[in-house]
Amino acid sequence: MFSPQGPSLRELCVQALSSVERGYDLLAPKFDFTPFRTPESILGPTAQVLSELGPFDQGLDVCCGTGAGIRVLASVCRGPVTGVDFSAGMLAQARGAHPGARWVRADVRAMPFVQGFDLAVTFGALGHFLAAERPAVFEGVYRALRPGGLFAFPIGAPPSLTSVAHWVTAGFDLAMRVRNALWRPPFVMYYRTSPLPAVRDDLAAAGFAVTAAALPGLGRQRDGSPRYGLILARKPA
Repeated sequence: MFSPQGPSLRELCVQALSSVERGYDLLAPKFDFTPFRTPESILGPTAQVLSELGPFDQGLDVCCGTGAGIRVLASVCRGPVTGVDFSAGMLAQARGAHPGARWVRADVRAMPFVQGFDLAVTFGALGHFLAAERPAVFEGVYRALRPGGLFAFPIGAPPSLTSVAHWVTAGFDLAMRVRNALWRPPFVMYYRTSPLPAVRDDLAAAGFAVTAAALPGLGRQRDGSPRYGLILARKPA
């Protein structure tokens, strides 16, 4: 839910009618007061799983936004941590909140890093890329990691057809497709364009060996499967 410090309806409408970059520049000062920020209920379990796989040296937060994932990296990395994002506004907020981290402004579809990191993470960013763009993102992360490095990110199980979440996300994606068909520049943000099988295939095509771990404490589906998993994509040593 939005807090009283969050954006107004008018501000959200202006953002939604902007480009992705300009929209996030506008939203940045109030982003942490919106439900779009990755919640602690996901960040904490992610850090818990990664702590059992580390420690790591240098860490990279891909599409870092205001820096919510930086604390996860800082808790499991012994060396410096870096955030990369293409929104100057989001990076400005991140710098103020995490002055000890490094920040790079870049389009993650063409990241400027080569074998500089041992761990990369991303939170809630895959919906900002069309299916055709996702391979370039994964290939960039692969280049950025040292041999043996790990790329990790949480992904939720698809909601059941009878759930409110299913119809809310389906309705949102439909509204965004209509908006992007009628208005320019496009604002790419979809909830249902990164199904797990396609994500796994794109990671494998980039060269990763892919496994997954259940995120603890986030419940299970009716069939007993975890509601959230942590994708663990390892670059061969």
